[in-house]
Amino acid sequence: MTEENAPSITKWVFATSNPHKAREAAQILEPLGIELLSLDRFEQSTEEPVEDGLTFEDNARIKARSYAAQLGLRCLAEDSGLEVDALGGRPGVHSARYAGLDGSRAERDQANNDKLLADLANVPQDRRSARFVCAVCVAEPSGEVVAEARGTYEGQVAFAPRGDGGFGYDPLLLLPDLGVTSAELNPDEKNRRSHRGKALRLLVRALT
Repeated sequence: MTEENAPSITKWVFATSNPHKAREAAQILEPLGIELLSLDRFEQSTEEPVEDGLTFEDNARIKARSYAAQLGLRCLAEDSGLEVDALGGRPGVHSARYAGLDGSRAERDQANNDKLLADLANVPQDRRSARFVCAVCVAEPSGEVVAEARGTYEGQVAFAPRGDGGFGYDPLLLLPDLGVTSAELNPDEKNRRSHRGKALRLLVRALT
């Protein structure tokens, strides 16, 4: 991105408490001239909104508008998850809490992966198609939505987790063209291919 077509706003609040998402988004956006300010950089307390939308786009909008209004700053928010065709699109918007909300983030990730494998136990590989979906939204304190975008990351659900990289369902999303899971990719390659990378790059393009 050249200086003349860079976004006019180069510092955005990123409404997430997930350090993995924050790190990935920073890796994707910093080369495009955008610095993300995390919620924990602000001394004032914020109230977490209820994410009761029916779609990823609904929830991204809810978060972006809520935190932008509370902080008085332009805010970026995202909502993402895994859609499995054999499960009718589940876990979808419930991906983060598919197996419940008990335990640490790592323990919840493990429980979610275990439940997904159990739910697909009798499903053959050719029917395990799935995709990560990410919806992103930028909003102003007034509630105005400045831009939105969506990205997808196609693959299949593997029969067992593989790889130490990434987080969430990454060890289970198999990329058939490469023969590896998302968790086995190096960070640069994952960001190039991923739902989050695609959505954020489309978002920046919409603002230029």
